[in-house]
Amino acid sequence: MKVFTPSEYEWKGTRLARFIEANGYGSLDQLQDDAESNAPEFWDRVVAEVGLEWDTPYEKTLDLSAGIMWPEWFVGGRLDLCDNLIGKHARRDPDKIAIRWEGDAGETRSIRYGELQREVARVAGGLLALGMHSGDRIALYMPMIPEAAVVMLAAARIGVISVPMFSGYSADSVAARVRDAGASVLVCANGYFRRGKPVRMLTDALGAADACDSVRHVVVVDRLGTGLAAATPGAGHYGVQDYGRITFAGHGEVAQGVHGASHPLMLIYTSGTTGKPKGVVHTHAGFPLKAAQDIAMAFDMEAGDTLMWVTDMGWLMGPWMVFGGLLLGSTIVLCEGTPDYPDAGRLWRIVERHGVTHLGLSPTLVRLLMGSRDAVPEPGSIDTLKVFGSTGEAWNETPWLWLFETVGKRRRPIVNYSGGTEIGGGILASFPGLPQTACGFNGPIPGMVADVVDAEGRPVRGSVGELVLRQPWPGMTHGFWNDAKRYEESYWSALPGIWVHGDWASIDGDGYWLVHGRSDDTIKVAGKRLGPTEFESALVSHPLVAEAVAVGVPDAIKGEAVVCFVTLHDGRAGPDPDAGWSVWETELSDHVARLLGKPLRPSRIHALTQIPKTRNGKILRRVVRNAYIGRPMGDLSSIENPLSIDEVVGLRTVRA
Repeated sequence: MKVFTPSEYEWKGTRLARFIEANGYGSLDQLQDDAESNAPEFWDRVVAEVGLEWDTPYEKTLDLSAGIMWPEWFVGGRLDLCDNLIGKHARRDPDKIAIRWEGDAGETRSIRYGELQREVARVAGGLLALGMHSGDRIALYMPMIPEAAVVMLAAARIGVISVPMFSGYSADSVAARVRDAGASVLVCANGYFRRGKPVRMLTDALGAADACDSVRHVVVVDRLGTGLAAATPGAGHYGVQDYGRITFAGHGEVAQGVHGASHPLMLIYTSGTTGKPKGVVHTHAGFPLKAAQDIAMAFDMEAGDTLMWVTDMGWLMGPWMVFGGLLLGSTIVLCEGTPDYPDAGRLWRIVERHGVTHLGLSPTLVRLLMGSRDAVPEPGSIDTLKVFGSTGEAWNETPWLWLFETVGKRRRPIVNYSGGTEIGGGILASFPGLPQTACGFNGPIPGMVADVVDAEGRPVRGSVGELVLRQPWPGMTHGFWNDAKRYEESYWSALPGIWVHGDWASIDGDGYWLVHGRSDDTIKVAGKRLGPTEFESALVSHPLVAEAVAVGVPDAIKGEAVVCFVTLHDGRAGPDPDAGWSVWETELSDHVARLLGKPLRPSRIHALTQIPKTRNGKILRRVVRNAYIGRPMGDLSSIENPLSIDEVVGLRTVRA
């Protein structure tokens, strides 16, 4: 396995190395051992490291009296989260920039910590004036604009539970989440801009409100500059308010809000291919602490740094950036639109314009950029950039090397970061300052007691097994909203007392960790268990292929056969109807056979115009598989382009 050492990073100068030295751990391995054997002391030190302050100190760090599935963290502790995120930084330097924003057309805004404190107080007062109380739910149907962060922070201030949702959802998808959460207020934008065109949201927002009896108010942000003229409720149980006008008139400054450590902060709904979306519950202390710890220890971020993640506020990484980045007193960058419009150089211009030091993106985005001649940054344009971050899916080696060598000039680490919404952040990471292996991880983030096990829960090394966690951590979900049984069955039923995450992983002889994809995406050919990324990596290493996805389909002889879907750099698509197989398909099939072995030659390779994926870049393997073989596809609300599914469905007629 090749190992790479970024030239601009020294381990001893990183925040994690300083934490190890300051607390007398001696080494990263000793830190991991001590965090496992004495979790309360370790997490007490993390609280101090990220600067989380308490109005009422907690009496006990961890209480497991209800069992490992239901830990109680920071028992008796009460904190003012908004003061931790904004107030204390505003008192130190009110002019320091908290949030930078760039719109689809390149327009920019900056909000200083002092300004943010006043705006959050205004909106918090407005929510109180609308009749919201601690424990109520507020749904956010918002693009990546500063108001999305302000509303989440204002809700936290008064103890209201935020429900951030993906800005591309349909009315039905919004309604399903609002209804399950029982949200009384829905905050939306009337739209946003994407690739130079307005994307209107208000009709879907009002349609969702019509379908949800719990909604009393819809608050509209006028992002499009067209006003609220079209904001006419279709049902009589709610009113429509202008975001710019809501305030707690006559009552002055809204009192700061102190809440218990376990008070619910946020519900983030995750979609699956079966069943209704799950409302993941995160808490006032646990989620910000975990986010800030990961940003500090895994990404080596300081208060003077600037963080940007290419994401949506409805996905984990949006709130993660807001709560974690602001807790550390840093600057965060929110970006509307797509990073490759008007051209692939936009992403690097944003880095230069806003002084981004830490940039998060997905492997899918990297693969997309690789195919453009504008994708390599101009000399000097990304000089502020220290660290790349990546999450959401497994890497292939070719795009990883392109980002590391061609873009990063072998100087900047790529922090591979794997976890999930229910985790509240990451399980595994690469650590700046340590040698890296392409696509892999240095190991678990401190405090995450991770392992790779077989079906009986026994540790395995050198082969693929299930990624599990043996101890709780503060950022873990406090169950699913109104569905404790489903939470227990999802993560704790396979191996009693062990969190089974649902990823295949391995640990090699040198101690590097690899994630091979979701365990339920596994392909089993003639009794051999294979991960789809093996086929996908082989395909994208061919110069014809831009992206690839591999799935297993039923086969009478082998049990399952491998079918691959690709997008091609030269735009060719579809087989020759006379020959059955195209020339390029034969070439790619032979290429995979050479790399993986003749028995692993794919059954078919189909070219698509676009591979089905979510707007944040996750490839929807199970949806692709089910569309291809004619099975129910489940929730499609987060898909980037519904027509890409139709293209897969159309291929059923050409199946071999």
